[in-house]
Amino acid sequence: MSTAREKIINQLTAMGIAPKRSLGQNFLVSEQVIDKIIRASESFCADQIIEIGPGLGALTQKLKTLTTHFSVVELDQAFSEYWRTEGLTVFEVDALDMDWIKTFQGNKNLLVSNLPYQISSRIVVDFSTLNVDVQGMILMFQKEVAERITAKPSSKDYGLLSVIAQSFWNITLVTNAGMQDFYPAPQVGSRVLKFTYKVGTKEQLLDKNGTFLKLVKAAFSQRRKFLIKNLTAQFSHIDFQTVFDRLKIDKMIRAEAVSIELYSQLYKAITS
Repeated sequence: MSTAREKIINQLTAMGIAPKRSLGQNFLVSEQVIDKIIRASESFCADQIIEIGPGLGALTQKLKTLTTHFSVVELDQAFSEYWRTEGLTVFEVDALDMDWIKTFQGNKNLLVSNLPYQISSRIVVDFSTLNVDVQGMILMFQKEVAERITAKPSSKDYGLLSVIAQSFWNITLVTNAGMQDFYPAPQVGSRVLKFTYKVGTKEQLLDKNGTFLKLVKAAFSQRRKFLIKNLTAQFSHIDFQTVFDRLKIDKMIRAEAVSIELYSQLYKAITS
């Protein structure tokens, strides 16, 4: 067994607890994967770092040395108490219920997490389409979710998550992680992605009505239908015949064939 695996098992035994499947608790035990995540985190030179789901600290102990403003979001009461005794600021709440806009302050903020799989997509969408002041994210995903995030137009995985993520972030691969890199082992492989926010995107694609997210949701609402029909159903007040003509978009195109840039152009056309 690896050093990290032994440490996790010993800590769980000492605390008299077991990993909770309901909270997606699969603890990272690969030193190689941990080191790659830490190096990727270091590259941001962040003023503030928040980690979601620290568990027993495979990442936490090293992350907290990277900044003077470090805190964790931990829903599990036993782990929350553990980190309070270690002197950390702990938000004992579901990450999906956090007021991230108020929580992140300053100019160079970083989110890091070995995400529970059930919340991973929502976190990406929220941090993209809400006015959260975050410079970057280092996030672990189920491999299939990561493939959807980075998918290219006209591929089977290209969809709402691809468009939202790639519209707001430059995304690069940090590392892959196998089932054996966790305790207990999940049933699927994982992938760590690095997100760097595209400067100026908020001003270009965000408004108080959340129009860009509504646009992309409408586009993929019925994948077999033509894009223009899906958009017209959601935005009945917009003359999409004229919009498509002006942008030189084929009226028989479907949502999965539309580029990231073209979604941005559609948003600007319907909000101008």
